Amino acid sequence: MAEEHKHEESIMEKIHGRDASSSSDSDDEKKASSIKTKIYRLFGREKPVHKVFDAADIFLWRNKKVSGGVLGAATLSWILFELLQYNLLTLFGHISILSLVVLFLWSSATIFIHKTTPHIPEVHIPEDVVLQLASGLRIEINRGFTLLRNIALGRDLKKFLMVDASLWVLSKVGSSCNFLTLIYIATLLLFIVPVIYEKYEDKVDDFGEKTMKEIKKQYTVLDDKVLSKVMSKILRGAFNKKKNYKSV
Repeated sequence: MAEEHKHEESIMEKIHGRDASSSSDSDDEKKASSIKTKIYRLFGREKPVHKVFDAADIFLWRNKKVSGGVLGAATLSWILFELLQYNLLTLFGHISILSLVVLFLWSSATIFIHKTTPHIPEVHIPEDVVLQLASGLRIEINRGFTLLRNIALGRDLKKFLMVDASLWVLSKVGSSCNFLTLIYIATLLLFIVPVIYEKYEDKVDDFGEKTMKEIKKQYTVLDDKVLSKVMSKILRGAFNKKKNYKSV
């Protein structure tokens, strides 16, 4: 009886062990599948393009009339101010004069023809919207100041190189075109790039992943061969100067 009892216990242990191993295998499969399903997205994006920011529907041409109107207004502004050399204050003054003259004559004419005066809505800027915009702008400005401070203190060499390269590219672009043209080019890109990216999202993300891996690889090589040696020499020189100053 004792031998049969031990035999049954060994069988049960084997069954439980098999169940545990199968459950662990299933957990491993779930983890592996979750890793496989996690696809690389540009800038660490986890949401679809149209949910990244509120104005995405305009740039993705969800409503063609609204998108076309915004792009048309931007194009008209660029033509007036850049090609025709129209001054902003002059344009604002002429539009304001024309609008006031038309509304004044219309309101005066309704008295003689016994019709109701035109309805001119009252315009008020909501306080909440202004406070939200100011708060968001303040946070971004403070974040930029913190980043620049950390770079100036030599805490992040990688960001220092990235910021310097970005500023250099910006200066080169600024030397070839003025600020208004640069803003218009950026607006055009906002209406073109998101649409193309949404259409070829997987291909672009795959190419971006390969590019980022190659950039990180080249940066690692540069860091090992050049940057780390330069930083060590700078720190060693600063330490020696400090040591000599104390000895004096």
